[in-house]
Amino acid sequence: MHLPGHPHGAEPATFDATRRRWLQALAALPVAAGASGTATPARASVKTSARIVIAGGGLGGIAVANRLSRLLDGAKIILVDRKEEHNYQPGYTLVATGVWPVEKVRDRNADFLPDGVQWVKEAVVEFDPEARIVTTNGGRQIPYDYLVVATGVQLDYAQIDGMDVGAIGSNGLASVYAGPQAAQATWAAMQAYVRTGGQALMTLPATPLKCAGAPLKMTFMLRDRLQQAGMLDQTRISFQSALGNVFGVKVVNDNVLQRWQALGIAVEFNHRLAAIDIGARRATFATPEGETVEKPYDFIHVVPPMRACDSVKNSPLAWQEGPFAAGGWLEVDKTTLQHRRYPNVFGIGDINGTPRGKTAATVKKSAPIVAHNLVQAIAGRPPDEAFDGYTSCPLITREGSAMLIEFDYEGRLTPSLPLIEPLQESYFAWLMKYRMLKPAYLAVLKGRV
Repeated sequence: MHLPGHPHGAEPATFDATRRRWLQALAALPVAAGASGTATPARASVKTSARIVIAGGGLGGIAVANRLSRLLDGAKIILVDRKEEHNYQPGYTLVATGVWPVEKVRDRNADFLPDGVQWVKEAVVEFDPEARIVTTNGGRQIPYDYLVVATGVQLDYAQIDGMDVGAIGSNGLASVYAGPQAAQATWAAMQAYVRTGGQALMTLPATPLKCAGAPLKMTFMLRDRLQQAGMLDQTRISFQSALGNVFGVKVVNDNVLQRWQALGIAVEFNHRLAAIDIGARRATFATPEGETVEKPYDFIHVVPPMRACDSVKNSPLAWQEGPFAAGGWLEVDKTTLQHRRYPNVFGIGDINGTPRGKTAATVKKSAPIVAHNLVQAIAGRPPDEAFDGYTSCPLITREGSAMLIEFDYEGRLTPSLPLIEPLQESYFAWLMKYRMLKPAYLAVLKGRV
């Protein structure tokens, strides 16, 4: 097996020289500043006695808490989340493909919360925006003047009949999304499959996804691990998409499909994973025509349908009509990220019902906007900063190589680094994913970039 970051086919001397050139270039780029922890210029704080509740302690919730703690003087900021472990979710695919140990995606929320923020270690189970109260699973009612919803998504494995998250890692069952343990167990399942070979099924649901590139990364990396083991002749990989594509940005979708065709990865569209028999290793797919198709497998990567958590979905805060209503997503203006009907409510991260934007990079770009626009609301001024839907996906194509895909609400590619062509794989894009993005993520979490 190649060492992480070693491009296949490169001679050691050539590889070392290439690495040195990329590292020298990296030091000069904006992303390096983002990873360094350099604080953004301070703005004058606004004096206020407002009570601000932040529902959710993931990247979005904590990043906004850190920013508001510096932008406001006298505010009462309350973060509500029962989870004490902070997970670096962009690293799950690296754990699930054997690149990182699981410890690299585990941290503590307590290490990132700013002084003065009250942490209620419970979960919000009900939102009442008319009364301006959130209710927790412990029965506590917490009033607010302003609310930031940062609850993330609900992984709806229950939509797949027979699915058991606890069985991930056994009988060829894999799923990178369910958490650090599931990512680690997925790597075990992948290793077992690489040793024995057979049929691999990779799946994609029809719902919006956080990190929509993860199913593609897992497919590329599975094929790469098979090639490294000399097992390509004894295996078949088939990608089963519930949609008519594999990625929502057409130029990226077309690029990936061309690559998969060259790599011998088959694709079937409009096949939704409806049921799974884990013991028998059989998956049932539903088609738009109402037909069902059973497929045996030796390895399957299950990507769950995703929706808003029940507390948002069943509340007045959710979209009541339109394309985001079925998933119960938060009804925010896509540019200001302010709620369309409750102006004292803002959304950040995966929960937002917007055309795109369920990645850590989305939070990096939008957290300063949410914090600023909320401060504007407190000061009685209209929100005056706009979010363009920026989304980024470091799309791993093999060990040591990736494409850095960046795009906006309109699906337009928005490359930000001069050394990287968005649709060309490079070692530099891999290096960013492998080494640079977690430090940058931690800087975002601390409200520094």
